[in-house]
Amino acid sequence: MIRAAVIGVGSIGQHHARIYNEMDDVELVAVADVDSARRQRAARRFKVPTYPNHAALLEAETLDVVSVTVPTAIHHAVTMCAIEHGVNVLVEKPIAHTLEQADEMIARAAASGLTLTVGHIERFNPAVVEVKQRLRDNELGRIFQIQSRRLSPFPRYIQDVGVVMDLATHELDIMRYLLDSEVSRLYAEVGRNVHTVHEDMLSAVLRFANGCAGVLDINWLTPSKIRELRITGERGMFLVDYVHQDLYYYQNVEAPGRWDSLALFRGVEEGDVLKVHVSKVEPLERELKAFVKAVAGHSPPVVSGDDGRRALLLARALLDSAQKGQVLHVGPTGLFGGDAAA
Repeated sequence: MIRAAVIGVGSIGQHHARIYNEMDDVELVAVADVDSARRQRAARRFKVPTYPNHAALLEAETLDVVSVTVPTAIHHAVTMCAIEHGVNVLVEKPIAHTLEQADEMIARAAASGLTLTVGHIERFNPAVVEVKQRLRDNELGRIFQIQSRRLSPFPRYIQDVGVVMDLATHELDIMRYLLDSEVSRLYAEVGRNVHTVHEDMLSAVLRFANGCAGVLDINWLTPSKIRELRITGERGMFLVDYVHQDLYYYQNVEAPGRWDSLALFRGVEEGDVLKVHVSKVEPLERELKAFVKAVAGHSPPVVSGDDGRRALLLARALLDSAQKGQVLHVGPTGLFGGDAAA
């Protein structure tokens, strides 16, 4: 049995605890939270010891894995403490508040021979898993654009970060994952309309090394929850509905076997719209099972610490671009150079 704990049992952490508690090969042994009401609820529901902070839990319990689901500002401190106690860590995204913190977490986990993975949950969404396989099979041909809309009402419980760190990190990771390519330059505009401290709206354009364009439309200002990803290529477009785990394929009926001069002359013509069958599962359950499997089998996790760091680097670059009003060029080392936006 894998011995698991959850540090932080708020809106997300309670679901980590629930799934660990339901897994056949895992024993949920404890939770920690600074909020006494949340600790009491967890104790009643899961019948496990609770602790007022992460240090007390890690000192008292012998663990194999822990989920760190606390505010971003303390990801580094809690994760480092867990690693020092020899525990494998799943830390919710973003991996850390700064790149320096992320580097230290990654290095310490590697030196200790421990698994560090980051909770980029959309990688485990079955619609994303399916579209990734279809892109591997080259069903779209060359990809021209990947476009994301992640819109929500304002979440009053999130005060430590804005939409870029909270929501854009999802899409930055998914775009890299689906395209197998890195961002080479980007430009962003942000706005603060209802949040008292952080940005609550992002509009951004990305250019990937493979030539594909990326578009981000993200906010906390929309009355309804929308989570969509469009991938447009030579043979049509895939539409991913994250919320309902649906995948649609819009065919370009005129697309030949290759995108040549004849195709350019004819343009694009609407073809069939196919709803692809997707077996729906809870992404968080799939994520935690993959984490436990990686720990038990001593294999690399699906989402590495380096993946989490890259998403953080790009999120920080978007904020930097918006502040400076510049197009930023992203190098392999994470250094940026700027050009004034037109």
